[in-house]
Amino acid sequence: MSIGRLFHFSVDLVLVSAVLAGVKRSTGITFKSEAIENSDVRTAVTKYLDVGEWVLDASVVFMNNSPYFIHKK
Repeated sequence: MSIGRLFHFSVDLVLVSAVLAGVKRSTGITFKSEAIENSDVRTAVTKYLDVGEWVLDASVVFMNNSPYFIHKK
């Protein structure tokens, strides 16, 4: 696998994690990681979902500080 494809795959995974974080914030629906029996896999999934939360938070901070975005209610 080339570095370009690996990078593209990594970015896709981060975007999916960020979408899941957005769904969690807007609807309350979240992945039930407690249902995973293997503790190593459960930890990896939890960390993966935490990356999405971080990306979402960083994106909101960036947009709040950008002159190109406004907050409408």
